[in-house]
This record gives sequence, C-alpha cells and structure tokens, in this order.
Amino acid sequence: MEKVVFTRGTLVYFDDLVYTLFSENYFSFEENAQNYVDKIVNYIIIKEIDSFPQKTTPKKLRALGSFYIFYKANKRTTWYVFFEKKKGQYLVTSILNNYCKEVGNLS
Repeated sequence: MEKVVFTRGTLVYFDDLVYTLFSENYFSFEENAQNYVDKIVNYIIIKEIDSFPQKTTPKKLRALGSFYIFYKANKRTTWYVFFEKKKGQYLVTSILNNYCKEVGNLS
C-alpha cells in the first residue's frame, strides 16, 4: 500500500483555497468550497496516486516536484499535483491549476 503525505505548505494552500473559493463567491457556502477541496485531496489519496499516468516535471518547474499528475475538476479547471516518490511513498509538494502561468511549461 502506498503512503501519501502532504507538505505543510500544500496543506496551508488547501486551507487558503477553501477560504478563497468562498470569499470570492465561487461557492455560496463554505461547506461547498470545503467539499470541492476534499474531492481534490480524495482523488490524490483514495485513487492511489501510483495508478495515475505520472509525468516527469520539466526542469523549469522541478522546484514544484519531480513528478506530476492532473485532476480535471470540471470543464474549466484542471489541477496539477506535483510530488516526489520513493519506494511506494509519495510526498505531495505543490498544486497548481490551469489558470496559473507556470502551467504553460507543462506541455
């Protein structure tokens, strides 16, 4: 069984994301924003990260993590999850969505 761990910075990002999604009216209720973020986290943990088609991160973005996968949350938003892996252990180091300029370097 694989073990997935999130860096402290990634956990803080998820907390901030809930607040941002709610405060900027992407969701009418804070609970809905939390559910949206929970779906991202569950995708990473429950779906077993090693079964995803992993890609090697380009050198320009290697500081985000050596590998990445993506999660298509809806028609408009795709999340890119960056991580390190070693012997069935996964450390999620960063996450970006398709609205971030850095994503242009992933092709």
